[in-house]
Amino acid sequence: MPMPLTDSAPPTPTPRQGLLWLTVCQGLFLLNNVVFMAVNGLVGLSLAPSGWLATLPLTAYVLGGALSTGLVARHQQRVGRRRAFQAGLAVAMVASALCAVAALVGSFWLLVGATLLGGYYNANAALYRFAATEVAGPAGRERAISWVLAGGVVGGVLGPELAQATRDALAVPFAGAYATLVAVAAMSMLSLSRIEFPVLPPVPSGAAGHLPAGFLRRAPVVAAIAASALGYGVMNLLMAATPIAMQVCSHPFSAVAWVLEWHVLGMYLPSFFTGSLIRRLGVKPVLLAGVLLNAACIAVALHGVDLMHFTGALLLLGVGWNFLYVGGTTLYTETYAPEHKVRAQALMDRCVLGTMTLTSFGSGALVTTGGWQAMNLGALLPLALLAVLLWRLPGRAAGPAVSAPSR
Repeated sequence: MPMPLTDSAPPTPTPRQGLLWLTVCQGLFLLNNVVFMAVNGLVGLSLAPSGWLATLPLTAYVLGGALSTGLVARHQQRVGRRRAFQAGLAVAMVASALCAVAALVGSFWLLVGATLLGGYYNANAALYRFAATEVAGPAGRERAISWVLAGGVVGGVLGPELAQATRDALAVPFAGAYATLVAVAAMSMLSLSRIEFPVLPPVPSGAAGHLPAGFLRRAPVVAAIAASALGYGVMNLLMAATPIAMQVCSHPFSAVAWVLEWHVLGMYLPSFFTGSLIRRLGVKPVLLAGVLLNAACIAVALHGVDLMHFTGALLLLGVGWNFLYVGGTTLYTETYAPEHKVRAQALMDRCVLGTMTLTSFGSGALVTTGGWQAMNLGALLPLALLAVLLWRLPGRAAGPAVSAPSR
């Protein structure tokens, strides 16, 4: 006998299923970003009125993100995680389509405007890692951050290949790559519809809704933001200039795609075990290891400009970034109360994206004027400052991560 039809609602996704779909969204977000990394500098170089403006489209992308962090925070608090994330993806579709048009008509400033608009998506999707801690619950905080960021492996594997495969899909080089990103955003939109996000706690009215006085003077807060911002800044400085430096050294675009693929794999493949390392060793040793890996990257980059030097340097740079970003984010989630989470998360991402804005623009100017080796030497200064700051982090941060209140 056939079973009677019912009007029962579909089963609510489990936290594990939600994390899986959020990992897919992170992978598609990084697919978007890797394509931008691979082509924005080269398209910018071909269209820019001066060579030192070549990375301005990439700079506009992160600047748009920095300018959008406050708006994103308010939007997420007002309409919830899912609807705000989907709004970010809608913006990504429009921005990608405009980038394709800019490449087709040869308009450098339209390209810059389109990537600036796309920064809203950049700021929105950067919060996937924080949303993961809410979906998983406080007990799985470190692993949730780590596993969702591991979705970036998709971007590492497919991003350079997508850029290479779609390079000549339309009449102008790389216009097809931008157009394909519209479909990538649509796939992420569908994935988000499968996730059940917990309701964000209400923000207290008046002064109580602001971060506590002295929040930015607390050592763990400063260390967490510095590790994430400077780690991202150094990574972005060297990564954004790599396609231009390799072109100057007569490496073909296929070699650029190869190097970026290994770089992004270095960024996200360690995420499968970074959370476990933090639980076992504590966050401070992992953060210091990230600084040492960045220094090793610079040593390899200074040694030569063959393909193996670019590949090895960018691989080490990616792993170092992973330790600093996952470690910094994990440490940061222990520093704020649940009712302040949206403002606190926006503050961190404003610092990260602001640092990335400076390094994205600076990388183009430095590599086209000072050269690849001079830029690598300059990156040692922020790493030295970060090492001193982390070394002075209170001893309790060196032990196993403590339990945080529900977020």
